[in-house]
Amino acid sequence: MLEQDVKYLKFKTYLNTYCPFCHQSFNVEKKDHKQIEFKAKYKGEEIDIFLSPYLDVFDSETSVPVKDGEFLEDLMCPHCQKSLISPETKCGECGSPVGSVIISALSKLVPFFICLKKGCEWHGLTKADERKIKLKIPRQDMPEQDQTLRIHNHQEVPYGFTTELASLEAGRCLQCKVPKCVEGCPVNVDIPGFIKLMREDNFDGAAKKIKERNVLPAICGRVCPQESQCEEKCILGYKDKPVAIGRLERFVADFERKMELVKIPIVKNKNNKRIAIVGSGPGGLTCAADMALHGYSVTVFEALHELGGVLTYGIPEFRLPKSIVQFEINFLKQLGVRFEVNHIIGTILTIDELLEHFDAVYIGVGAGLPVFANIEGESLGNVFSSNEYLTRMNLMKAYRFPEYDTPMPKGNKVVVVGGGNVAMDCARTAIRTGSSDVTVVYRRSRNELPAREEEVHHAEEEGIKFKLLTNPTRYIGTDYSTLKAMECIKMQLGEPDASGRRRPVPIENSEFIIECDMAIIAIGTGPNPIIFSTTPNLKRNKWGYIDVNQETGETSIEGVYAGGDIVSGSATVIEAMGAGRIAANSMHKKLSGTKEKEKEKETKK
Repeated sequence: MLEQDVKYLKFKTYLNTYCPFCHQSFNVEKKDHKQIEFKAKYKGEEIDIFLSPYLDVFDSETSVPVKDGEFLEDLMCPHCQKSLISPETKCGECGSPVGSVIISALSKLVPFFICLKKGCEWHGLTKADERKIKLKIPRQDMPEQDQTLRIHNHQEVPYGFTTELASLEAGRCLQCKVPKCVEGCPVNVDIPGFIKLMREDNFDGAAKKIKERNVLPAICGRVCPQESQCEEKCILGYKDKPVAIGRLERFVADFERKMELVKIPIVKNKNNKRIAIVGSGPGGLTCAADMALHGYSVTVFEALHELGGVLTYGIPEFRLPKSIVQFEINFLKQLGVRFEVNHIIGTILTIDELLEHFDAVYIGVGAGLPVFANIEGESLGNVFSSNEYLTRMNLMKAYRFPEYDTPMPKGNKVVVVGGGNVAMDCARTAIRTGSSDVTVVYRRSRNELPAREEEVHHAEEEGIKFKLLTNPTRYIGTDYSTLKAMECIKMQLGEPDASGRRRPVPIENSEFIIECDMAIIAIGTGPNPIIFSTTPNLKRNKWGYIDVNQETGETSIEGVYAGGDIVSGSATVIEAMGAGRIAANSMHKKLSGTKEKEKEKETKK
């Protein structure tokens, strides 16, 4: 047996098994298959016992048949005849006595326990030894497109885990009694629960387990920053790399979809109440799904001609294939959710008008207003906001022009200003559309880059340059008012600012010129004023975002809820989903009367 073939804890392959006293092997060849042989006492009689090589079941060829539910009185080594019963350890499932043997795993000899009750398949390691073994399993990498090939196409870069890699990675999970990873998930997915099902080869069940809390696992597994959320809390990460939770989530979601195992829940308790969702981004879709499952009639209004919000217009195909977004939306349609595209709420219909026809409204329009630095030359030709650039490329399929009508913004030397995920998306899109030179300009150092490490790594592999501690001061145009260069100034890091990061400070007389014929500004977004222009009584905070009760998502208008980037500013997909779920729960409590019932109970107490 090769040590690396051991399928940790599941032990699917044949194990080397030894006596803890005489150290001789229990392994035997029997009728062309491998077994493990012991001596045992059963009803006062000494018998031969054979176990399967998985150390989990009694073999049918035991010399005296042991009935289900009955115990062996003793388990002994056939070589030295010493008792293998462990006085300190009991079965983790039924509390019966257990026998102790030694197994080899990853070049380590560790104690392993076998229940002496027939029919109980419990077997296991001590938690300490389990951790020793698991720490030896390296975090599994996903296969990816070669960087020299992928810059010439828009296909997804990571291929995802194979079944073997997924099983190996799932085996690293320590199954903590107090799982910190769940605390790090904005929608509190039962992470140990779905990974446990994976370790049992129940990938469909694992996908269903995730969907109890997250309706978009295939999307979140691809674009959420797990490294700063669930994986950051993983106990394994304190001594080694954390379990690749996001990659496992992606695997089971893809498995469920590809194997056509997705089931549409039957909503039995339908009511006659109607919910309006403004925006079909991740928060809106989550709120819509939750309310539909509660039995409400749900209508989603989308301003653009395609559904998905930022999932469709903001995230490139090579990071999130649009077929996956469409699949998830089709799931909601089959659930009974109605979608209306080309509906700009605030102009075609106002929030007040929606309240005349709906019992509650959820606003999840995101923060889609571009932010500029207000420096000279921003109005020159070929200076784009990231919103416009990515919307053209992703939503309007400009990268497939002339198959699609929208011309492709293109430059030979492209500069992207900003250091977040949006900046990486812009830079990596530009390199795929024929730009020979793409540079990311960011005013802080590498340590402060807000983009996911994976995105930065992919960008560097694809030949994108980084000008760090650099900030643009003006854009320089040609006689025809098109961009030809960008003047920058070098920066140094000073004291921390309100975000906790060290504030970038300009270095005097350090200006220099970067030649470029296209610039993309990706320094953030703000709240779009359209809804506010027709809903002046919708209270906003000092940054211009909607002011809500953080525990319920309720706004200053009765029956109106909000969440996602329009409340928090630019954040993550999963955080928007968490806000959508909070609002849905609060909405349902209020509309179903459970909120009033809870208040009555509190009053009686």
